[in-house]
Amino acid sequence: MINRATTATTPAAAVHPRDGRPPARWAVRAAHLAALTTVPSGLWRLCLAAGFSLGYHPDWMAHNAATVLDRVYLVALSLVTEGLALLTLGLVRPWGEVLPSWLPLVGGRRVPPLAAAVPAGLGAVALTLLWGANPLLFTDLFHDPLEPDGGWQILMASAYLPLVLWGPLLGAVTVAYVRRRMMGS
Repeated sequence: MINRATTATTPAAAVHPRDGRPPARWAVRAAHLAALTTVPSGLWRLCLAAGFSLGYHPDWMAHNAATVLDRVYLVALSLVTEGLALLTLGLVRPWGEVLPSWLPLVGGRRVPPLAAAVPAGLGAVALTLLWGANPLLFTDLFHDPLEPDGGWQILMASAYLPLVLWGPLLGAVTVAYVRRRMMGS
């Protein structure tokens, strides 16, 4: 069934029998959760950029968060990371099927399913590999004496631990997207 609200303002070329079908409820929830997994670590970095030491040794702060360039980097990393996480929502929203009409040159065009699924799938694998060992980073095995310890270490681990879920959640939402847009189920 085609969603008339989605296709009413799009060119006829954008209409496809599999477009406009609603995503599974679990996939919508997983997409929103994936977008939220980056918020705690982003807030941690923004606090560092604002000059809060968060338990880091002054030498570490002087080397990693003292200059304007360091702070711009921390803010930019937080914004880019959250922006990438928010792209997960495109796998469950109409703009993941038909590009918004306000986009110059490409607005109103159908998103080829592989153009969304391949980068999302590769991203899911990369994120799972990157953050899969995350809990080990906060053990004494890898502890740097210039980094937070005690309560600050627990808070930092709590901020970064949700990133472990980002890749698997993105992977699950990507599979749901492929099934809905390419396989008809």
